[in-house]
Order: sequence, then C-alpha cells, then structure tokens
Amino acid sequence: MALTETQVEDKIEVVGDHKHVQVRTATVIARDGAEISRSFHRHVLSCSTKSGDTWGDTDISSESTEVQAICNAVWTDAVKTAYQTAMDAAEI
Repeated sequence: MALTETQVEDKIEVVGDHKHVQVRTATVIARDGAEISRSFHRHVLSCSTKSGDTWGDTDISSESTEVQAICNAVWTDAVKTAYQTAMDAAEI
C-alpha cells in the first residue's frame, strides 16, 4: 500500500473592485492511486502592501507561474492606485 501526498492549486479567483486574488490549494492523500483524503488551504493576495507610509507592489515571486500571470494581468496601475487610495482613506 503506497501512500502519496500531492498539492495542487485547484482554484484561483479574482475578487472585488481591487482585484484580490484568492488561491485555494488542495492537499490530496491517495492510497495506491485512489484518493482517500482531501483538505484545503486558502490565501489571498492584494495588489499592494504598505510599509510605514510607503506603498509597494506585493511580492508574488513565491507564487506559481499561473498565479503570477493572473496577478500581473489584473493588477493594473489603476487598480493599484484605487486600492491604495481606499486603504489610505480607511486609516482614520
């Protein structure tokens, strides 16, 4: 009986006006090729991060090439500016 564990990004979604990218990763356990367990982990990426008073692009270098391509496609300068403006306005 051989057990194997694989991880696959099985869902990538772009959500909301500020184009947050949600990534769901499935961990699949199989015995002799038959799936016996599946669990999920999610994480969300925003287009910009703030350090002190300075905004910068979110580091996506550790993400898969597919997630990077989606982020680069949807995170336009206009989206980044709108997100940064909305977050600055929320800091009251």
